[in-house]
Amino acid sequence: MSSIRLDMTMSLDGFVAGTDDRPGQEMGRDGFRLFNWLDDRDQRGPNGTVYAESMATGAIIAGRRTFELAGRWNGDHHGGVPILVLTSHVEDGDVPPGNARFYTDVLACAADARAGAGGKDVMVHGAGAGQALIRAGELDEIELHLVPVLLRAGRRLFDHLDDLDEPLELELVRTVHGRDATHLRYRVHRSS
Repeated sequence: MSSIRLDMTMSLDGFVAGTDDRPGQEMGRDGFRLFNWLDDRDQRGPNGTVYAESMATGAIIAGRRTFELAGRWNGDHHGGVPILVLTSHVEDGDVPPGNARFYTDVLACAADARAGAGGKDVMVHGAGAGQALIRAGELDEIELHLVPVLLRAGRRLFDHLDDLDEPLELELVRTVHGRDATHLRYRVHRSS
């Protein structure tokens, strides 16, 4: 079965974007600093290996805000894989491009992502999408690309989970040290 994995780059103080993220400044003020490690994405070595694993996924789940700020990826995030976009509502006539499709139901989104991934893992982008999948009990893993910088302000990855009944237990299953990022993969432990 395909694993659903939140895949996010984050500052040491928990931010995935700087302040004032918007079209034209998609990562917010100073937020692109988080992605220096991607300069090595096509190279041999730790960063290239981690990036290649992400690009080998069979489907994408994204939050609506992430999808819009990314210019809807012109309908193709990578390799023509399905893009499932979690949103609170869909405007009449708003048809996403290419392989993208809108979902308002997180359980249906997760089920369709697993089914459409062709046995490969599913990559999740966006704080809102990650939080929705955590709440629904559908997130299997978290991959953090931890960058040694304190952004001080912006959009936090795990900011709105105070409605969970109990702490979410994670097991560290892999650590990869790359230039300008430490890649940490966690398995999510669900309560019985």
